[in-house]
Amino acid sequence: MPTYVWQYLSEYHDERADILDAVETVFDSGQLILGKSVRGFEQEFSAHHGVPYCVGVDNGTNAIVLGLRALGIGPGDEVITVSNTAAPTVVAIDAVGATPVFVDVRAEDYLMDTDRLRSAITPRTRCLLPVHLYGQSVDMAPVLDVAAEHDLRVLEDCAQAHGARRHGRLVGTMGHAAAFSFYPTKVLGAYGDGGAVITPEAQTDGNLRRLRYYGMEKQYYVVGTPGHNSRLDEVQAEILRRKLRRLDAYIEGRRAVARRYQEGLGDLPGLRLPAPADGNDHVYYLYVVRHPERDRIIEALTAYDIHLNVSYRWPVHTMSGFAHLGYGKGSLPVTERLADEIFSLPMYPSLPSGEQDKVIGALREVIRTL
Repeated sequence: MPTYVWQYLSEYHDERADILDAVETVFDSGQLILGKSVRGFEQEFSAHHGVPYCVGVDNGTNAIVLGLRALGIGPGDEVITVSNTAAPTVVAIDAVGATPVFVDVRAEDYLMDTDRLRSAITPRTRCLLPVHLYGQSVDMAPVLDVAAEHDLRVLEDCAQAHGARRHGRLVGTMGHAAAFSFYPTKVLGAYGDGGAVITPEAQTDGNLRRLRYYGMEKQYYVVGTPGHNSRLDEVQAEILRRKLRRLDAYIEGRRAVARRYQEGLGDLPGLRLPAPADGNDHVYYLYVVRHPERDRIIEALTAYDIHLNVSYRWPVHTMSGFAHLGYGKGSLPVTERLADEIFSLPMYPSLPSGEQDKVIGALREVIRTL
């Protein structure tokens, strides 16, 4: 059974009473669309981040789509981001008619190499889209400096980093807007799809609220740019309200699992373990390790009934769906090298110690016999 299923079932068993009470609360309210649960979650999520506005949407991909549109990004514009990310980051840029422009990542933490931003800017550049990947923050100071120098908008992709901090500041609070996914496996996950955009800007908030509701400010009347139906579901919002109160506990659970991996695997030759970049508080959405014999290791582990994932085996710029962007092999050398070496170990807050010991023991045996 895939790890994400075990994660869901374990959490559901532990929190079943509260989850079912959330469902009952919504059904008993009689408000199934944009009711008090969505409003409550928006207020609580924005308060958690210390920003004035939050708009709940239907999924994390549309959080980026609507975030870009609300910031005024569209056809003819270029958005600088990374290729070492989940494809939806780039799919969302394409969906608004903009062109993704890739910069390479850093070998030490797999995050955007911000030293490469200035050389990627053209007269068409309108937005920087840093991806806080695997559970920790991009170095945002140079991102913000470049944005200020060139009058660019900044949209943070926080889908993999709920609760992560950079010099004590939560991800999502440093740009003009930030997109979140609440897919069930996330650090803060719903029981289905869900997403949100937070922003310090009143105008961006207003744009988002119209865009998620067809472009309407009032019923049946579209104002300005048409939008589409991208509303956060009431049931998911109520579940997220309950789970938001437990976010710190989820993060501490993930950090405890990460510490046990470090203790059990830190001495293995050739295996590089994740570590927080200076100034970062890592939340370990994924526990991504690196080894030059990655594929041999993964194959050997199947004999132990351990099946591991790779996030991500194919950088976005190498996918046939984005061949038109013209990035040939070797154009992003660090990203491409990582794609051949990285793989993810099981990671979720309630991962049983026995299961983790099984992974650690098998990995030690396999690597020592390479």
